[in-house]
Amino acid sequence: MSHILAIDQGTTSSRAILFDADLKPVASAQEEFPQIFPRSGWVEHDPADLWSTVAATSRAALERADIDPHRVVGIGITNQRETTLVWDRHTGHPVCNAIVWQDRRTADFCAELRAEGFEDVITAKTGLLADPYFSGTKLRWILEHVEGVRARAEAGDLLFGTVDSWLIWKLTGGRVHATDATNAARTMLYDIARGRWSRTICARFGIPMTMLPEVRDCAADFGTTRADLFGHEIPILGVAGDQQAATVGQACFEPGMMKSTYGTGCFALLNTGGQMVRSQNRMLTTIAYQLDGQPTYALEGSIFIAGAVVQWLRDGVKLIREAKETQPLAESADPTQQVVLVPAFTGLGAPYWNAECRGAMFGLTRATGPAEIARAALESVGYQTRDLLEAMRMDWASEGTEATLRVDGGMTASDWAMQFLADIIGAPVDRPEVLETTALGVAWLAGYRAGIYPQPTQFAKAWALERTFTPKMTAADRDLRYARWKKAVSATIAFA
Repeated sequence: MSHILAIDQGTTSSRAILFDADLKPVASAQEEFPQIFPRSGWVEHDPADLWSTVAATSRAALERADIDPHRVVGIGITNQRETTLVWDRHTGHPVCNAIVWQDRRTADFCAELRAEGFEDVITAKTGLLADPYFSGTKLRWILEHVEGVRARAEAGDLLFGTVDSWLIWKLTGGRVHATDATNAARTMLYDIARGRWSRTICARFGIPMTMLPEVRDCAADFGTTRADLFGHEIPILGVAGDQQAATVGQACFEPGMMKSTYGTGCFALLNTGGQMVRSQNRMLTTIAYQLDGQPTYALEGSIFIAGAVVQWLRDGVKLIREAKETQPLAESADPTQQVVLVPAFTGLGAPYWNAECRGAMFGLTRATGPAEIARAALESVGYQTRDLLEAMRMDWASEGTEATLRVDGGMTASDWAMQFLADIIGAPVDRPEVLETTALGVAWLAGYRAGIYPQPTQFAKAWALERTFTPKMTAADRDLRYARWKKAVSATIAFA
């Protein structure tokens, strides 16, 4: 039998899952790491934490499976996207903390780009918008603000990478500096039509192109691990950003298929096939996956705060001790109260793209308590998802989107949240048997490259449904609630 080790490096934790020859998980390990908040709107990670938790969980998963590491034929890596690292190519030492995708410190530079009209160039080449979310402006900030970094970069001594590149570099002992097309597509530096780094954008940002990694397919050779890590060298054969990996894991291989992943944030992707659809509704055009040199494109909507709103209830305002407490609280909330929470803690993502917004709550009364706030927190995820789907339907209306939304991620374990999602979007919501499709997707990519997993069409046939949530809310109630949400968002933007 052959096995694949899937590394899933996320925003708040790292996980490793070992899959067998039938794509069934046989062992896993997970470890959280600290979040660093130097200022309001700034979010950082210690690069050493990213690496140490990946190494530790990978070893732990192998130990728990109790198998000979020689039976692992490949490794797949999926990662939090857009998070930006710079390190010395000679020593491997990072020049500063990683700047996380949620970070908003480059908002002023993005406003400058929009004012001069350069956002049109960015969108035409990369499919993205001039927003602090993406890696390019983060890299520029490091070059401009960390002492001595620009001179070292221009001398060719520094490397840039998103988390996948950092892990590949560490796993291979510094032998490989590479990324895949999906992660490259999220940097704001990659021309997704031509399949190469954009000299025009790099020149405007002042980024030496010697810093950039080589871009490869999602299923490709990314080198082999150091022998001392796992007892022998293991090839790295699959890489994809977390949301693209989930798209693969949900078997969304046909144009018109949609998935939405609920982790720290929420990310909905609509497969548009070989066609690059230019959004008229502030969605992103991106690469869903790339196999055999051929990119498959997607429309994407990104919500910055989804599962993170539950973490805020637990760690921020301490209304709960465990995430699972939110469902019974929401169920017990007073149905007559109309509390709306806009969780713009790090700005608003699609389709608003407002980096200056901060969270707000509306409709509070003397009777409002933890139950009503918990319900509003869960409902905010459904409302934000509808925002994305409304925009996508307008962009893709001529082709017709699939009526059912496939969902995954930890938050989908809440039946209450998924029922509200179905109610507020007015469409069925399919929850698969395997909720952690991010790891599943990258495991398939690596196993496909290794020759032990089937072709995409056969893999799609194995996708298994656990439950469908069908809408129960009346159309009148749905529209009334959504109108209330839109008013709350407008007021939040006005306050910002």
